[in-house]
Amino acid sequence: MNDSLAGITVVAVEQAVAAPYASSRLADAGARVIKIERREGDFARDYDRMVRGQSAYFVWLNRGKESVCLDIKSPDDRLLLEHMIAEADVFIQNLKPGSLQQLGLGHASLSALHPRLITCDITGFGSSGPRSHLKAYDLIVQAEAGLCSITGNSVGPARVGVSVCDIAAGMTAHSAILQALFARERTGRGSNIQISLFDAVADWMNVPFLQHVYARHETVRAGVSHPSLAPYGAFRCNDGHDVIFSVQNDREWLNFCTLFLSRPDLVRHQQFADNSARIANRAALELIIGKRFTKLNSIEAMSALEAAGLAYGELNDIGKLTEHPHLRTIEVETPNGLIDIIAPPAVVDGQVLSLRPVSALGQHTDAIKFEFLQRRA
Repeated sequence: MNDSLAGITVVAVEQAVAAPYASSRLADAGARVIKIERREGDFARDYDRMVRGQSAYFVWLNRGKESVCLDIKSPDDRLLLEHMIAEADVFIQNLKPGSLQQLGLGHASLSALHPRLITCDITGFGSSGPRSHLKAYDLIVQAEAGLCSITGNSVGPARVGVSVCDIAAGMTAHSAILQALFARERTGRGSNIQISLFDAVADWMNVPFLQHVYARHETVRAGVSHPSLAPYGAFRCNDGHDVIFSVQNDREWLNFCTLFLSRPDLVRHQQFADNSARIANRAALELIIGKRFTKLNSIEAMSALEAAGLAYGELNDIGKLTEHPHLRTIEVETPNGLIDIIAPPAVVDGQVLSLRPVSALGQHTDAIKFEFLQRRA
């Protein structure tokens, strides 16, 4: 997988998370990714200083890229960018909507000059509509898309704990770019891909959307319980640890009642006879389940759940994640030394990835200028 996109050149005028996520995955697969930064750098470089004095966001999403500092409003630097785009296969950008069009670098202009070019524009709310002109960051989109309203608990709404709208948009952009590259092999023509953070996460909201539209059902914030299935959530054991488990179907409900709760009388109890009934009577059901968990420590509880054929897990914090037996990490070189990051999730043919370094700000500016300007003069 390290060289499956070898020979593909990507120019990315990008910042923050969404576009860098997409381009980092292309770089992981062997594409040449040239990252265009402002003179002061992608502002994600300054989000924190927690990873050997570097931003956790930046070192996660910018491995394997060449860093070039440009002022694209400057005629000379814009000319350099145009030369790079002329030789690129993919052009990704997530600047404020309209910024590149004003400089003659929108899809229509570029496509006319370079019919094989694939362009990918990542925005907050799309290219049209009353909010299309606005800057949009992850939490704003989480709120706009209704995600915050179904996240949290009875006390109030909450933000999903990672930048889920940015990540959703980056993942969608990555898959769309790969699809466009495949289509170009057959047609010889590039495509224009438009991804918005709002559309990307709204797609993930289809279940609560459909339930609302067709049944007027309002999804209830359920903390670490599942809003649509019961029992499915976390329960405190007598050693103070929380164990989370799930019942997904009638067979599992039978096993749970008879083997874990030792309460076969609950299997067809009117209050709990099917999932809809259990959801309606969740409080009464969780009271029964909670009492059972208080008689067990977490090891005993998980052993009993496994014996009953149920899915279960521990409610871990980040410290526990770092020690998890299934966590895979990989080394990446950064300007401030080697770091371990969580490995990309796809494992193909058992291959162990080798990721290219994170570049220092402007590390490749002079080399790129020589390659695309002086050498061609």
